[in-house]
Amino acid sequence: MNKIRCVIADDEALSREVLESYIAQLDKLQLITQCKNGLEVFSILKQQPVDLLFLDVQMPQLTGIELLRSLQHPPKVVLTTAYRDFAMEGFELNVLDYLLKPISFERFLKAIDKYESNGMSAANVPQVHSFTGHAEAFIYVKADKKMVKVFLKNIFFIESRKDYVRIRTADKDIITYQTMNHFEETLPDVHFLRVHRSYIVALEKITAVTAAKIEMDDLEIPIGAIYQKQVWQKLFNFNPNPPSI
Repeated sequence: MNKIRCVIADDEALSREVLESYIAQLDKLQLITQCKNGLEVFSILKQQPVDLLFLDVQMPQLTGIELLRSLQHPPKVVLTTAYRDFAMEGFELNVLDYLLKPISFERFLKAIDKYESNGMSAANVPQVHSFTGHAEAFIYVKADKKMVKVFLKNIFFIESRKDYVRIRTADKDIITYQTMNHFEETLPDVHFLRVHRSYIVALEKITAVTAAKIEMDDLEIPIGAIYQKQVWQKLFNFNPNPPSI
């Protein structure tokens, strides 16, 4: 079973130690690292996937609230603080839970239960299943309070829309509360390609390519500037900058 990847962010050593001890007691949790300020957290989130962030509100250099406002696609966040004053801001930023220090183990468990009930546990990360190759490969994603089976051959593209992801298939759109990083890690890269911060496309559905966009019949998907090189390397096996078409 994949574990829930956690990060602790707090400038107080004692607070970090308490949360570390709580995480260590649950086999389903994995502590990736501890951070002392928001800038360290920002760097970690750029380097590797994180499922659950325990984030102190008041930290030097960059506060927890400032950090959250700067992230376009944050992981699930549990705010930790000694003050009740930030509860409304936490609510506005769509945090998962709000823990007041000192944090009891019982209250910590309730936050973990809320994470799992929210459909974002590691167990709900889409996994590819294949029996006779790509034509029969599929994933299950959580949508409309049920696990929906999606055949990879039917996917045109996956689009990030702030708090959720839209999967465009041949006959419908499927909305699921996942992250693009999870899909990028899970889907086979021989059939799917990240072409933009907000888009992953099915290679076999591409009908034309320019320097700025992917075409899929009547659909157009933008190519992000930082993805241009890898798109052209993947599709045409060469390195130069894409021509201005």
